[in-house]
Amino acid sequence: MSYFRWVICALLFVATTVNYLDRQVLSLTWKDFIAVDFHWNDNNYGNITSIFSIFYAFISLFAGKFIDWMGTKKGYIWAIVIWSIGACLHAACGMVTMKLSGLESIDALRAVEKGSQIALTISTISVWLFLGCRIILATGEAGNFPAAIKVTAEYFPKKDRAFATSIFNAGASVGALAAPLIIPFLAKSMGWEMAFIIIGSIGFLWAGAWFKLYDSPSKSRFVNSYELKYIESDKETSVLKEPSTEKNSGRKFSIVDCFKYRQTWAFIVGKLMTDGVWWFFLFWAPAYFSELGYPSTSGMAQLLIFVLYLIVTLVSIIGGYLPKYFVEKKGMHPYSGRMRAMFIFACLPVFAMFAQPLASVSIWWPCVIIGLAGAGHQAWSANLYSTIGDMFPKTAIATITGIGTMFGGLCSFLINKCSGKLFTHAEELGDAFTFFGVTGKPAGYMMVFCYCAVAYILAWVIMKILVPKYKPIEY
Repeated sequence: MSYFRWVICALLFVATTVNYLDRQVLSLTWKDFIAVDFHWNDNNYGNITSIFSIFYAFISLFAGKFIDWMGTKKGYIWAIVIWSIGACLHAACGMVTMKLSGLESIDALRAVEKGSQIALTISTISVWLFLGCRIILATGEAGNFPAAIKVTAEYFPKKDRAFATSIFNAGASVGALAAPLIIPFLAKSMGWEMAFIIIGSIGFLWAGAWFKLYDSPSKSRFVNSYELKYIESDKETSVLKEPSTEKNSGRKFSIVDCFKYRQTWAFIVGKLMTDGVWWFFLFWAPAYFSELGYPSTSGMAQLLIFVLYLIVTLVSIIGGYLPKYFVEKKGMHPYSGRMRAMFIFACLPVFAMFAQPLASVSIWWPCVIIGLAGAGHQAWSANLYSTIGDMFPKTAIATITGIGTMFGGLCSFLINKCSGKLFTHAEELGDAFTFFGVTGKPAGYMMVFCYCAVAYILAWVIMKILVPKYKPIEY
């Protein structure tokens, strides 16, 4: 048997890593570099991340349908080229801000008196420019997961999909793991503009490799007959003799059609209630450690972020293997094994409510706790994505993924928008703002951590009510 499916999985892993590297450049440079140049506060950053999230959500509704229509090969190339262009364009925001504000240099921008009218003008112009670049970035990035999930369903049988998804989805963790080691160094030594350009350019190289290597399994010159038989093993046998979702595999699902099924709503709930938790950790963890006295340029902050995402990466990959263990060793149905695994992962973020109280004991407590919560999310996410392939035909997978991603983006919008306003408000009130015995800005973080702690268990319960047993879509 050939093993080209794992080469494809590796390409998906690299694309997801690049995706998250591009997304992380702003979160690792805004607090200690960009905010200094443009006089930003937490609310400015919260507005940028929240609007990025809402636009990402909106475009995701159509990105999945676009991938299903365009095809995986061309659709994926379009996605990564667009987001790479958007990533590189961030570097021009400083120069354009100077032109529009009438100042001659970055030093002149920094020298403006804090709180003055010109400082407000600079921050407003720069925020709008960054928003434009984030919108382009979001337009391309919205296609990543619909395309990747569709490819996974094409190249892996059901029992292997969660494991394969956990591997490529680990690219999100690896991207976040590599980011604090690479991005602050680039920003400090070459300027934050070059950090955007260098990281953004990687996507163009990936697009070339994808164009050369990818084709559907039945057409690929790298997949032999033994591997193709394994990939298509779901079609040949079924111990439970379940109805096939592939009998009319040529049928195209409209977006409206997808909303008629409980299975779609179960996936929507899983994304809507939990995606924002991951994006909150991704966007705010560097700023959180900076608030605790460890700016992103410090070696300690880089070590904290590295350890955090190392935990996420290792635990989440193990989490993707757990359903395979339940199926092969315990004899469970793939969907039942997947739901049991998801409940286990839903319990990990519960510890997030202890992150803020234990920060006073040691900075390593919130690092480890957020790492475990993030690992729980990534393992949860890998299995949640795989439920689409369990119950929907391949012609609908990218569309369903896009719909769920849209609702996940809405959750991210709400959490990031509310977090930015909450943290600014809590900082202004100081000791007058309290929550669970915590005061000031830390109380704001405590409130968000409490939501993160319960979101997954609530989502799992609702999903179980909507789809209590395995039920593929028949038509």
